[in-house]
Amino acid sequence: MADRRPLPPSGPAPVPDSSTLHARIRATVEQRRSAGHYPPGFEDRIDAHGRTMVAVRAGPGGGRPQFATAGRRARLRRLVARLPDRSAHDRSGPGPVRPLRILFVVQRYGEEVAGGAELCCRQFATRLADRGHRVEVATSRAQSALDWADVYPSGTTTLGGVTVHRFDGTGPRDNRAFEAKTVEVLWSGTLVPLVEQAEWRRLQGPALPDLVPWLTGRAAGFDVAVHFSYLYTPTWAGLPVTSGLVPTVLHATAHDEPAFWLPVFDDLFARPTGYVWFTEEERELLVRRGAPRRGSVIGIGTDLDSPGDGTRFRTRFDLGDRPYLLVVGRVEAGKGSEELVEFFEAYKERNPGPLALVLVGPAEDRRSHPDIIYTGFVDDRTRGDALAGALALAQPSFFESFSMVLTEAWAHRRPVVAQGRTDVLVGQVGRSGGGVWYSGFAEFEAAVDLLAASPETADALGRAGRRYVEQEYRWSTVLDRYEEVLRRTAGSRTSRGRR
Repeated sequence: MADRRPLPPSGPAPVPDSSTLHARIRATVEQRRSAGHYPPGFEDRIDAHGRTMVAVRAGPGGGRPQFATAGRRARLRRLVARLPDRSAHDRSGPGPVRPLRILFVVQRYGEEVAGGAELCCRQFATRLADRGHRVEVATSRAQSALDWADVYPSGTTTLGGVTVHRFDGTGPRDNRAFEAKTVEVLWSGTLVPLVEQAEWRRLQGPALPDLVPWLTGRAAGFDVAVHFSYLYTPTWAGLPVTSGLVPTVLHATAHDEPAFWLPVFDDLFARPTGYVWFTEEERELLVRRGAPRRGSVIGIGTDLDSPGDGTRFRTRFDLGDRPYLLVVGRVEAGKGSEELVEFFEAYKERNPGPLALVLVGPAEDRRSHPDIIYTGFVDDRTRGDALAGALALAQPSFFESFSMVLTEAWAHRRPVVAQGRTDVLVGQVGRSGGGVWYSGFAEFEAAVDLLAASPETADALGRAGRRYVEQEYRWSTVLDRYEEVLRRTAGSRTSRGRR
């Protein structure tokens, strides 16, 4: 183990903002490098995964830089000009104050569906129905995005006051064919022809042959159609239909990822009447991609009254009074958990002590380590207990449009240690003052040292995060913003003489 001095505690004085803390972390790293605390080649080796994840975000064939060219931007402007005028809603007043007829279109929907975009869609749909709007959902019968197998009953049901229309799939996805096509289209380093990109998109699924005909016949009966996630069939096949019949909103839930830059999606991003972005960073990403700057940044609501009992969690998982970092979500490479586990193992080798790492969520590959605890999938109460008892939440993901688990941690007054190679996470942490971020192992180590050496600093950051979500992400506040967007968008139908 390298002989290093820990970061000094901050003491009871006001805690610096997150940017200042990050500068302090970087200064500590430079001091440690100068003192030879990292063996030759160590950082290159341990940071290789993160560098790879950042590199692949440019897309196949360097797709991302193409969108910075004047020619590509001009082509997209011409495309927008050919589409029906969708900007009138920006100049018109709000629609009549009456319940709206809202159609959500999403790839999966159900209480057992834990995906971020799908959970967000269900939260918005259910809460709008509670406010008296007539809300319906068009979706698949699938619970899992791994194979899209039909699980839920076919036809129309009601869930939480929302009318849900489920359409049959054509069968479980052929994952062998899809994975082979994914390698060819996303990971080969070559931008393949559009026909091959379209085939990859089709293979991804879910294949719902009755959805587009249903939208063709029914979408015009709603005030507004809302699509979730650009990546899946209900949006890339359905939005071109709904956008010609009814004002449309797109929650792209866009990440800076290889698929996002594929030209096969070029036409899609120009079609919505307006966008709902979850963060400023998501908006700027889509604008860079050529999407119009029409819409609003509204965030996602957070339950501020969710209870959490850290002692109960510690007792259940035999943690005693040990401090622990917490990761919530799927344990997989894209979510950054693979890198984080490697970072933690290296940290413990260099810093023996009581610190543990707790991973809450599905995990197929589990590394055996005496200080790493896997809980598997847990219920909401246990999740809240885990957050309440943590030294800090670690959010290592490389692909985010909005991290709901950050706001959950802040609701429980806990700080976060976030992936610094993801603009969305840095933006959320920076605006909230609720944590720190890291890029690479050395900064991760210094960030953990900072919080472990000064629980007062960790607590103060958690309180700052709580103040931030109280101000910005109460569900009542977010829903007021959302209703304004939907009414304004629905009002564009009147201004275009459609009624």
